[in-house]
Amino acid sequence: MGDWELPEEFETEGGTVRWTRFGKGSPVVLLHGTPFSSYVWRDVGRALAEHHEVYVWDMLGYGRSDMRDGQDVSLRAQAAVFADLLEHWGLDAPSVVAHDFGGAVSLRARLLHGARYARLALVDVVALAPWGSPFFRLVAENAEVFEQLPPNLHRALVREYVGTASGPGLHPETLDALTLPWLGEAGQAAFYRQIAQADQRYTDEIEHRFGELDLPVLVCWGTADSWLPIERGAELVSCIPGARLTRLDGAGHLAQEDAPARLTGALAEFLAPAR
Repeated sequence: MGDWELPEEFETEGGTVRWTRFGKGSPVVLLHGTPFSSYVWRDVGRALAEHHEVYVWDMLGYGRSDMRDGQDVSLRAQAAVFADLLEHWGLDAPSVVAHDFGGAVSLRARLLHGARYARLALVDVVALAPWGSPFFRLVAENAEVFEQLPPNLHRALVREYVGTASGPGLHPETLDALTLPWLGEAGQAAFYRQIAQADQRYTDEIEHRFGELDLPVLVCWGTADSWLPIERGAELVSCIPGARLTRLDGAGHLAQEDAPARLTGALAEFLAPAR
């Protein structure tokens, strides 16, 4: 992953979470989705660090954080870890930017754990039922079988799957970096573990409460997102009082890779202090 390092550690019941912070200014926390890691925020995060103190972390079972047999890596567990991390960091009400699965983590932390945010930006997020592609559901229902794939077939499957998250396609080096954490014995097991534990009930528990969100909310969505179509973004905006939708033309599910300049611009404007 090149020069993308997470030197700090936070101990949880489920294992060690790796994180880092950089930049100066008002705090902003970036949450990644699945099957990704904080690496997807490297360019956007560094740009935001011109005016913000940026916090990034790899969720349990992802990226550089611990991957263990029997680990709880569900949305329920990740939201509790995130609430604890905010306390550990001493952040009372940071701005939060969340992608994909990280969106549900941030929403659960806010609605169920009392986490406070100044602003919330949601980028192509998992939040509304139904979710999960046919491939995702197939793997979830047969995780023990997929765990036994020969390493070369597993690697090809992960690369193909991750590659479909981009509209125009990922640079080979980026695809390598996003695939790397899921290789090897521990990584392969972790990849299927996180899919097996992805349960829609964790968003069903909070979906009816989106109307309670009482903070500025920006929803950004790639118009070419084949995982979660743009219509989901419009539907989510309709559920949140005062939320607005920014369409990222031509971007797929990984807007950070497909449209980093446009996404950074939208986020920078949203996160800027009121004048």
